[in-house]
Amino acid sequence: MRLVYVLIVMLLTTSNAWAEEGQLTFSNFDTWVTRSIKESLLVGGHTRTLYEVGPTGTFNGARAYTNQGGCPWANSNVFAKVYGVVKTNVSVYPDTHGNGKCAKLYTHIVNCKAIGVVNISVLAGGCIFTGNVIEPITSTSNPWSKINLGIPFTKRPKAIKFDYKYYNPGSKTRIKETGFSKTQTIDGKDMGECMCLLQKRWEDETGNIHAQRIGTMRVRFDKNTNGWAEGKEFVIHYGDISKESFYRDWMGMVQGERSFYALNSKGKNVPIQEEGWADVNETPTHLIVKFDSSYGGAYIGTVGNTLWIDNVRFVY
Repeated sequence: MRLVYVLIVMLLTTSNAWAEEGQLTFSNFDTWVTRSIKESLLVGGHTRTLYEVGPTGTFNGARAYTNQGGCPWANSNVFAKVYGVVKTNVSVYPDTHGNGKCAKLYTHIVNCKAIGVVNISVLAGGCIFTGNVIEPITSTSNPWSKINLGIPFTKRPKAIKFDYKYYNPGSKTRIKETGFSKTQTIDGKDMGECMCLLQKRWEDETGNIHAQRIGTMRVRFDKNTNGWAEGKEFVIHYGDISKESFYRDWMGMVQGERSFYALNSKGKNVPIQEEGWADVNETPTHLIVKFDSSYGGAYIGTVGNTLWIDNVRFVY
């Protein structure tokens, strides 16, 4: 039973990728890589299709995925292998938008019935971000430690611009479902979220990665859209924004248990120690762009919450 719990919970792990300076590649989400993976008989033996943003193609089999064609995007569709048992999660899909495609991020329940006996349910949100996942996922501990988040980037855009559509099924509360305990009700309506963070990073002699925050854009979507909101611009604010009228606590440093991770020069994924605000005129070294169908973190959200994203670009 413990093994099956591990297999399900680790699926919420959702970045090192790369991009051109300026505009991110593959940001119209018109082309996708499909992955066909057969899960172990212990957890049903089903063949699942996972989707990755990148050049049109396939990457089949239970093997670690690497970003294809220089694509800077990764997502929360993952392949896990714990003690030889293969399981997957799919919460990001290609969908249609106009004459092309977009990314659909969906919050849902992952169910697993192991050898017809053990039933486990875990809530998983859809997430797409700049970076890469370190596959296969092999444990449930600290989901962010399986993600190399952010890409090298040295521009200073004024804003990030994208098309989006958002849907909340109407619930005024959320749930927390981890597979380890009873379902909990969490106060507050679920929301979709986007963040665009520009950081100045450096590594010390022992391999720790430090960062200062140069640019910040973080927005939460709390109202359903009537169709697509096209070409919406969100300003990136530079320097210390903590005294600004629009500032909220969740726009500040990402620290502690919620710290993001990145690969250091020794090949180890370590916490990004975001230590404060950089000078307003600093030049960034790294970019984080992340979209989520549910904002509350691992295992928390509302089933059915959905965020569609398309045509991500910068304004200079």
